[in-house]
Amino acid sequence: MATKKKSAPKSPAKSARVDAAHAATTPTIDKSVKTQSQETQRYGEVVKMPHGLAESVVKKSVASLNQVLADTITLRDMYKKHHWQVVGPTFNQLHLLFDKHFEEQVELVDLVAERIQVLGGVSLAMAADIAEETRIPRPPRGREPATVQLSRLIEAHTMILTYAREHAEKASDAGDSGTEDLLVSDIVRTNELQVWFLSEHLVAASPI
Repeated sequence: MATKKKSAPKSPAKSARVDAAHAATTPTIDKSVKTQSQETQRYGEVVKMPHGLAESVVKKSVASLNQVLADTITLRDMYKKHHWQVVGPTFNQLHLLFDKHFEEQVELVDLVAERIQVLGGVSLAMAADIAEETRIPRPPRGREPATVQLSRLIEAHTMILTYAREHAEKASDAGDSGTEDLLVSDIVRTNELQVWFLSEHLVAASPI
């Protein structure tokens, strides 16, 4: 009967090399992260960037943009909620429209957040923070009629449009043309177009 050959024991030097190689590819997790803040920049602070704008101007723009961001994220999520929950004879049209508007709001969220970072600020990001900062009323968890969904979305758009126009003018007066352009060219124009599409669904009858 053949006997199995016993493998030769690994040399201590080879074992050490294997252990070192394994350690080099193992993620290092800081155990203190759960108990100690690791923030490198606090929310509300701005770092100086080579954009030629005064710190006082930047702080005001960042604060305004974070408000627009909180409201835009909320509106974005309302669109997805209504996309899933819409019912009625206009289901297909609104189901598709709500999702199209959702995707367009996703793009706006990214543009606003990146503008905040470009200015040297910190953008809002987490759902709990958005819920604390948004001015848009929270809808119920349950399903609502399509007309109520439309009215909620229109109200949210109007709030964003009013705020964006006001703060675009302030940014222009302060010399922050980049923020003014974002608020007008992207936020205002996109929201104006979307709120028009929504409003037409609430017209009682065709004028023709």
